[in-house]
Amino acid sequence: MAMEVLHVMTPAEWGQPIDVEAKWIDFVDDNVKAKLPPGAEIDGICPHGASYWTRTAEISTRMADGTSPSFFLKVSQGDTGWGMVSGEYASMKALYKVLPQFVPIPVGCGTYASNPNVNFFICELIKMTDNIPEIQAFTKTLAELHKKGISPTGKFGFDVPTYKGTIPQYTAWHDTWEESFHHSLKWFVQAEEKSQGPDEEMRELCNGIFDKVIPRLLRPLETGGRQIQPRLIHGDIWAGNASMNVDTNLPVIYDGACLYAHSEMEMAAWRPIRHLIGRQYMKAYFNHFPMSAPEEDQDDRNLLYYL
Repeated sequence: MAMEVLHVMTPAEWGQPIDVEAKWIDFVDDNVKAKLPPGAEIDGICPHGASYWTRTAEISTRMADGTSPSFFLKVSQGDTGWGMVSGEYASMKALYKVLPQFVPIPVGCGTYASNPNVNFFICELIKMTDNIPEIQAFTKTLAELHKKGISPTGKFGFDVPTYKGTIPQYTAWHDTWEESFHHSLKWFVQAEEKSQGPDEEMRELCNGIFDKVIPRLLRPLETGGRQIQPRLIHGDIWAGNASMNVDTNLPVIYDGACLYAHSEMEMAAWRPIRHLIGRQYMKAYFNHFPMSAPEEDQDDRNLLYYL
């Protein structure tokens, strides 16, 4: 897959002003209006939420039936920005199709009529708590997503590149998970080298991962009579992308970076102590979705995915 990493954010840039000017969420662009439900009358727009790479806002509307739905708008710029919002829209559509109660309703994406360099993603705005999702309800619902979300091609990958921040994931289709993960990790290694410069010790360590660790830990999943099915994963679940719906008291996830992958890949970010959605969630998850065989390799697989 020929993809170019146009920008990799460095630690020095975190917390700095967003490239997207605030003026792009001061009004509702005509192309955004066109994505809203027919008959929606706009009451207003105001900043809502926060993001390192985009501007985000709430659009308040009124409908003829007397309801007043709000929508969440995310605005980005340039080619990378388009990849981010189009990948998120494709992700949220896939998640919504499988388990609609688990995600906000995706409404659309596009470019501004007033400036073709400005891109947007829009979805239902859900009132959420400030707390992380309740552990049993969340892990049971996530397991349901993985059980129902089977790859339409029977392969590992996704229809479009989906983004981790400003970096596109490798999403080309592959028959085996070992092959898919190998190429995916290599892609991120290449992005890191482009951002930080080459380092011979790092290359040697990475070669060991590709030549020894990945075959040792992932090949047994699909050999010796064992197999795994490619499952739809959100791809970036942590405390900042998961909450509880105030109105339904059900868990909700957003900011999808989807992939049809080994289901355990979903727990890649649950390993470090600093993450509020952590090992206790992993333990609860396996009560609802069985651990892949060989079970004794699960912790090592999780460490590999965490890379």
